Amino acid sequence: MNNDKEMSKRQLRREQIRRKEMRSRLIGIGLVSIGAIFIAFLFIYPSFKPSAAVATAPPQSHPQANKTALGDPKASVVIDAFEDFQCPACLNYTKKIEPLVIENLVATGKVYYVFHNFPFIDGADAGNGGESDQAANAAMCASAQNKFWEMHDTIFANWNGEGQGAYADRRLTTFAETAGLDMNAFNDCFQANQHKAEIQADFDAGKTLGVQGTPSVFVNKTLLTPGSVPAYNDIVKAVDDALAKTGK
Repeated sequence: MNNDKEMSKRQLRREQIRRKEMRSRLIGIGLVSIGAIFIAFLFIYPSFKPSAAVATAPPQSHPQANKTALGDPKASVVIDAFEDFQCPACLNYTKKIEPLVIENLVATGKVYYVFHNFPFIDGADAGNGGESDQAANAAMCASAQNKFWEMHDTIFANWNGEGQGAYADRRLTTFAETAGLDMNAFNDCFQANQHKAEIQADFDAGKTLGVQGTPSVFVNKTLLTPGSVPAYNDIVKAVDDALAKTGK
């Protein structure tokens, strides 16, 4: 009888241990599952959360637009502007100074104006997939449809700080729709990053010229006001001096 009681106690204890181990395993599995679901949520939610409203760019003049350039390619003076779409100083330049340059110097035939991508905010080299790089990617895909300047204006109209998600892929795609692009062609181009080599070439050219920040504005290869946004009057003077050298 005593042996039977001892056996029953051992069996009961084993059953209690087994149940405790089972509970521990279930709790562990549950915690792992909850963790996995949470991590998946962090990755998936940005694709489904509502996007902030897209601002429409104010109407801008784009004289003789050809890809990333404006104006007469035979003009005696060339302005090269190296910019990063995330750069707050570039936003200031684009809103306050560039329109005057386009209206008074480009549209009048004095200047040929060329935009160059210099997406340095994401890191030391172009092409790492950050917001600056993806904005450049989207702009160049628009350029392939000769709508670079419409996309350029829309991107800057929706600037919201560095690394704030303003230029998340989904928003850039919405910008393309707003700018009136062929979306099938844009999506193929954007997803494949078809113009990565061109963006890298601009980036490398800027480094060769000594660009260390944006915007960097060159008049006939001479850098104006390194480290700061050039004033409109400084650009006009540099253009007039360059024209004087050519006798025009």
